[in-house]
Amino acid sequence: MDYELNEDQRNIREAVSRICANFGPDYWLKKDRDGGFPEEFYRAIADAGWLGIAMPEEYGGAGLGITEAAVLLQTISESGGAMSACSSVHMNIFGLNPVVVFGNEDQKRRMLPPLIRGEVKACFAVTEPDAGLNTTKIKTRAVRDGDRYLISGHKVWISTAQVADNVLILARTTPIEEVKKPTEGLSLFYTKLDRRYVEIREIDKMGRKAVDSNELFIDNLPCAVEDRIGEEGKGFQYVLHGMNPERIFVAAEAIGAGRAALARAVQYAKDRVVFDRPIGMNQGIQHPLAQNWADLEAANHMAFCAASLYDKGKPCGSEANAAKLLASVAALKTCQQAILTHGGYGYAKEYHVERLMREVMILYIAPISPQLVLSNIAEKKLGLPKSY
Repeated sequence: MDYELNEDQRNIREAVSRICANFGPDYWLKKDRDGGFPEEFYRAIADAGWLGIAMPEEYGGAGLGITEAAVLLQTISESGGAMSACSSVHMNIFGLNPVVVFGNEDQKRRMLPPLIRGEVKACFAVTEPDAGLNTTKIKTRAVRDGDRYLISGHKVWISTAQVADNVLILARTTPIEEVKKPTEGLSLFYTKLDRRYVEIREIDKMGRKAVDSNELFIDNLPCAVEDRIGEEGKGFQYVLHGMNPERIFVAAEAIGAGRAALARAVQYAKDRVVFDRPIGMNQGIQHPLAQNWADLEAANHMAFCAASLYDKGKPCGSEANAAKLLASVAALKTCQQAILTHGGYGYAKEYHVERLMREVMILYIAPISPQLVLSNIAEKKLGLPKSY
């Protein structure tokens, strides 16, 4: 069992690091203050061909695995861009996985190349205000009207909707009262995000100002039948298929952000002199940072274990969930310790560690809560009764 990156993966890390070096901490600090999509960074990643890293080669992708995509996203996060950087490219890299796996040939040829080339931006609309993580209870409806569907509903926490051209949206095509199981009757669509039928309201939030989060109010958005992904009523299963890669990517990003904060804390501990000695000589500073390193590395092993299992076609649900949990907790603790290491300066934006903590909070909360991860592991790995 080898957890070392191979030569190709190291080359990915080095190449992406060179791109990220052009977008230093001050770039992300400005984006954090002013907002606005990081178009320059997005274009640099797209022009270098990285958006299609895990997409099939016949549609313009690199045909690599989830492991390589995790290396890419972790490198971006570790550069200091954290979630402001990763969220700007996240959807392009894995969002259309349901199209890759369940779409027909026409859909793949129409939908994938523009996303891979960075010509089209997309957002993913699943979450609703009243449903939360209980996706089967979403109320957005798609009603068949001849050769199209009309979609209406309310979505929330939809990233990049302000700049997105298209939307991958989950909606109920059969009322929940008319299906045998609540997971049935949900369908997945990929269509133009037409502002004539969708009102988009940005949410003012704690961190990651560079990448917008939004509420969508959808009123009879037309979607052609040929833009429905797979079979009608099977959308929930299609969305589930992409959840494990998402958990793995989130874990890799959290570890990257934690490493960025740790590096800043270590350097500050070396440079800061109090009572005629660097504060890094004090075990009260050393030990928490050493613990942070150990926790991040342990989480990293779990993340790449899950990625390896996925790429081999093996079950990895619990491993992906555990990676997300361990990585987000380790990263959050590391960012907190980085602030404490800086003392009062840790609270100042110019030292960047407070921004990293605010962005890591996203990964602790979403896309699945720590409590639900633990409930899932208790059921799937320990054989305990389902608690939800």
